[in-house]
Amino acid sequence: MELNAEIQKIQRKFIPTDFVITTWESLLPFFDQLVQQPLDSKAALTEWLQNVSELEAVVSEDACWRQIKMTCDTNNKELEAAFTYFCMEIQPHLQSYADILNRKLIACPYTNELNPEEFFIYLRNVKKNIDLFREANIPIQAELNVMQQQFGAISGKMTVTVNNQEYTLQQASKFLENADRNLRKEVYYKIQERRLQDTDQLHQLYSQLVAKRHQIALNAGFANYRDYKFAELGRFDYTKEDCYQFHEAVKLHVLPLIDTIYERKKQQLGLTELKPWDTEAEPEGVSPLKPFTNGEDLYNKTVLCFEQLHPFFANCLRKMKALGHFDLESRKGKAPGGYNCPLAESGAPFIFMNAAGTMADVTTMVHEGGHAIHSFLSHHLPLSAFKEYPMEIAEVASMSMELFSMQYWNSFFDNETDLQRAKVHQLERTITIFPWIAIIDKFQHWVYENPHHTIEERTIRWNAILQEFSTKSIDFTGLEQFRSIAWQRQLHLFEVPFYYIEYGIAQLGAIGLWKQFKEDEQKALHNYIKALSLGGTKTLPQLYEAAGLKFDLSPNHIKTLMEFVHAEMAQL
Repeated sequence: MELNAEIQKIQRKFIPTDFVITTWESLLPFFDQLVQQPLDSKAALTEWLQNVSELEAVVSEDACWRQIKMTCDTNNKELEAAFTYFCMEIQPHLQSYADILNRKLIACPYTNELNPEEFFIYLRNVKKNIDLFREANIPIQAELNVMQQQFGAISGKMTVTVNNQEYTLQQASKFLENADRNLRKEVYYKIQERRLQDTDQLHQLYSQLVAKRHQIALNAGFANYRDYKFAELGRFDYTKEDCYQFHEAVKLHVLPLIDTIYERKKQQLGLTELKPWDTEAEPEGVSPLKPFTNGEDLYNKTVLCFEQLHPFFANCLRKMKALGHFDLESRKGKAPGGYNCPLAESGAPFIFMNAAGTMADVTTMVHEGGHAIHSFLSHHLPLSAFKEYPMEIAEVASMSMELFSMQYWNSFFDNETDLQRAKVHQLERTITIFPWIAIIDKFQHWVYENPHHTIEERTIRWNAILQEFSTKSIDFTGLEQFRSIAWQRQLHLFEVPFYYIEYGIAQLGAIGLWKQFKEDEQKALHNYIKALSLGGTKTLPQLYEAAGLKFDLSPNHIKTLMEFVHAEMAQL
């Protein structure tokens, strides 16, 4: 395929070009038309599918913009109301009609004549959605969509004062890189104590979310929400047992490497004990890395980096910039975290993040940049549903970009010493993220297998899982109160349940692609582009195969990849 970042907005043929969604009533005629449209030939079915796809793209993009605008300014009540209106007054109707249209498609005799090579995944998902659909779940899902956003509103208000200046928690975390250990400790305590203030509120919110999710599972005939969510996420290619195997592999083959990393950190800092406020610090006399100054600088340097990697990647970012599809800097009243939001009709996605000038921000930017490139590469596919790729490949797109881009991080650093430090930081992060992925995933399995647990039981279980995957090299003595609520900072638990193991699976894929990259850069980039261009039209193992990878969660495979990363770190 020809690579062109001059992405074109989908030309409307079914819906008027000037149509804007205001109410459900304004949308209803288009859905009624699709319900009534006769499917009396294969040509009629093909046209109908294109109309469904166009309507899906228009609705999806409208919903995305409402969420983007609200997360950019959580204090704006009008933006919050617009998002809530969509969730409560429009979304519930969409679900009912989606089920009607799904059944119409499966009942159509010409559906069997669709190319199975092209439509297998799409039709498999349609059948899965029919199986899961329950009218009783529509109002619960609408409530959940609104409730989940409360996490962003609560977190967006969290600030601390350091040296008489107010900072968001993201901005304040920059002080944890400072050489002054007393300052690091002071800021660490301020951040944790600020989180403690909202502990009860977040506990209550999470308990309510768990109860509603459990009800959805029961309504759909599942024993628990975990089993329901595995089906809903379309996890056809791995099971909960594979997740347990992943947890064990992390304990066996990753934790020993992490002990090594932190023991080295302790020696570098000249400490007898390493505390959590020391893990990001530099030794006395070594300044924290300053890869960029502000959001504009971060954007420009990322474009320069991507240009050297592959000009098409840089052009994707330029196109997004021209459309105003970036909000990069941290500020009060902005939701926490970072995301790339695909825009189904426009094609060029939106990147949101909370940059505060740290090395971690560079990682976030190139990570979300990888997601963005995935959106560009799959935009050519003829139906919206073909662009809905599994998260386990979506995160390969982003995490591979973190590792590929290291080759050209000279755009962020003008001396070799800082560049080497940045690469070591990235590779350490590539390894140290695995236990947290296992912790969050294992915690969710327990939470939803035991949905009627008390807050006390949840805290006990969280602490036990945390302890299971903790390195012996960091001293947490006296910090138990903070440790007990560490899960409350994880957005995914509140907003996208069970979406976390994907990061672990994808990190394995990303390391595999980086291994290819080190051996043959052009071949690795070719495989990367080829796999991402397939969107969601193939099974997960087939998408990995297209990237020249093996879809494998076994301890042996994980061990091999960890040894490779460890060897690369040793060379730096």
